[in-house]
Amino acid sequence: MEMKISPSILASDYANLQTELERISTADLIHVDVMDGHFVPNISIGAPVVESIKKVCSVPFDVHLMISEPLKYVEDFARAGADIICFHVESDSDTAQTIDKIVSLGKKPALAIKPNTPASAVVPYLDRLEMVLVMTVEPGFGGQSFMESTMPKIEEIRALRPDIDIEVDGGINAETIKIASKAGANVFVAGSAVFKSESPEKTISLLRENAAAQKA
Repeated sequence: MEMKISPSILASDYANLQTELERISTADLIHVDVMDGHFVPNISIGAPVVESIKKVCSVPFDVHLMISEPLKYVEDFARAGADIICFHVESDSDTAQTIDKIVSLGKKPALAIKPNTPASAVVPYLDRLEMVLVMTVEPGFGGQSFMESTMPKIEEIRALRPDIDIEVDGGINAETIKIASKAGANVFVAGSAVFKSESPEKTISLLRENAAAQKA
């Protein structure tokens, strides 16, 4: 299975987003964290910013909606240029309806679960998803430490859907990516590890290599 690196622009310099995106042009995906100040305490960016940066970036956008009512906003983000739209099973919107809406807009649906949410929460929807995001930190803040206790959920999901993309988000670096990959993840969100490095391009390559080495 292909190992994919999805740098999170949450850790980038927002004053120079176009330049920052150019620094990660070798990434497989661009992870865009959307926070509403309600589902999570922080507020980040909305659809207008996604639309603007999409014009200067050809890498697919992996948009992570950490918002209470994703069903109300998936159309906005689809029109803005999201390629993958991920929302939380813990949100207030009906999960099945939200997946249907994403698919109807021609986008790839993904479902996220917080660290304390069991894998069983996504099982009813697995056959309709392109990806499952297993949060390895509590959503809403960057720079947190990787929670290895979430790895059994990845193993459980991988056993049920050997072909699905399983993404991890939170505390991913050159070492923790090995743990997540060994558990069965193949899509890795990395914020600080990439953007705070001297060479994001080299870091992306190293992360990809370390992830792939666990599958050899």
